[in-house]
Parts: sequence; structure tokens; C-alpha cells
Amino acid sequence: MMRDSRELAGAWSRFQSHGFAPATEDLAPLVARYWWARWDLRGEPDYAQLIVPYPSVQLTFSTDAPPMVRGASRGRVRRTLSGLGAVFGVTFRPGIFRRFLASPVESITDRAVPAAAVFGDSLPRLNAAPLRETPDPPTVVAAMATEVERFLRERLPPPDPIGDEVAAWLADIAATPELRRVDHLTARYGVPARRLQRLFAEHAGVSPKWVIRRFRLHEITERMARREPIDWAGLAFELGYADQAHLIRDFTAMFGEPPTSYAARY
Repeated sequence: MMRDSRELAGAWSRFQSHGFAPATEDLAPLVARYWWARWDLRGEPDYAQLIVPYPSVQLTFSTDAPPMVRGASRGRVRRTLSGLGAVFGVTFRPGIFRRFLASPVESITDRAVPAAAVFGDSLPRLNAAPLRETPDPPTVVAAMATEVERFLRERLPPPDPIGDEVAAWLADIAATPELRRVDHLTARYGVPARRLQRLFAEHAGVSPKWVIRRFRLHEITERMARREPIDWAGLAFELGYADQAHLIRDFTAMFGEPPTSYAARY
């Protein structure tokens, strides 16, 4: 099967743009950031967009679907873009979304559910159509973020000390390359492996082993996005892999293609 040439060397930027905005300081413990994307594929074939996995829950408002809550995906996802469209998203900090759910975060892993089922009918009635049409996306995004933040402030969940602790662990794993195995986590946090598994399923929706692997591989995708030359053998050693082959195998399992194919996007 031939690869869509629009995936290569950033050609997708010809018809798609995106950006990010920070949360206000009072909501930063809950919201990692806001993001937006819009595309214009009128007169062109549909485009299957690659979305890499990350241990976050998303709340999305789009031009062609009702608001949705999207759990973490354990593997890469492809979403089909067509016509003229846009989406505005809220990325919640990894580990904190349990306080909004009536069930463990694992219950929405690899799933998307109507946002009304989680937040009720008082959810802001936002539509991304203005984002699709404006010449000034940041201004529209700021207005949408203001509406979401007003809603979240009105229904701030009660404190969740255990969830906060798990969220702190996730941030620590992301920031500490030396954490490469689950036994490193049990020693660092003083939590037995089985309890660690239960806490991650409850609050993060994915396993500790998956989180470690995702954050260690994140460094590779970041370097690709910056177009830095990569010494694969040296990077494998740096990330704690026995050799380059094991690194490539893990990367392919996570993203569905080897690093060289993924790098071709940039």
C-alpha cells in the first residue's frame, strides 16, 4: 500500500494548522493546555492524520461532532480529516481526571464518550466553526478557553490527594530519564508493584510500564520534531535499551511504524 505523500516532510501543513495555549494559573493543576487544529481539504481526498499516544484525557469540541471526552490511547490513532473543519481541545494533566469520572480512568482508555455523559448538560455549548473560519485563531481559542475555564471553576471537583500523588508520579516519570523500569518506581515511591498498577489504572488509565515506555520514547519524537540528527545506538543506550534493535522494536510497537518512517513526516 502506497503511503499518502501528504504525510511526508511536513506536507500536511499545506492544508492544516494547529497551535496551543496555556491554562490560567488557578486551573493549571487540572489543565495541561488548550490546543486547536483546523484544516481545509476541499477538493482533495480525505487525510488520515496520525495522533501519537499520550497518557492524557482530552475534552474536544469540533465542527462535525458533539463534544467528546477521549481517554488515553495505548497505541497510535488515525483520525480521518475531510472537507473544511476545526477542533478545539482541552488536555487534562495526566493522573487527575478520575475526580471528574464516576469510574476509573481505565474505563475510557482507548475510547471516546460523549462529554455530556461525564460533565452533564451544563457543559458549554461551544462549536469550533468560528475557529474554522477566523483569520485570527488565537483570539477565538482564548474566548473558547475562557468559557471552558468558567465552567470548570463552577464545578471544581473536591480535592483528591491520591490522584494528586499519582499525577506527581507521572510528572516525575516524564522528567526523570533514569526511571526505566517498574521496580525503579516502586523503590522511588515506596509503593508495591500491585498497588502501583491499581493506582495507575484508577487515575491514569494506563499501566506504569506503558507510561515509562511512552515518556522514554517521547524524547525520540521530540528530537525528530526539532529535526535533530539522531545517533540511534547512542540514544538506545541513553534510554536504557540493550541495543538499537530493542529500541526500534519498542518504538514500532508504540507508534505502529519504525522510527525512520515516522521521521519522514518531518
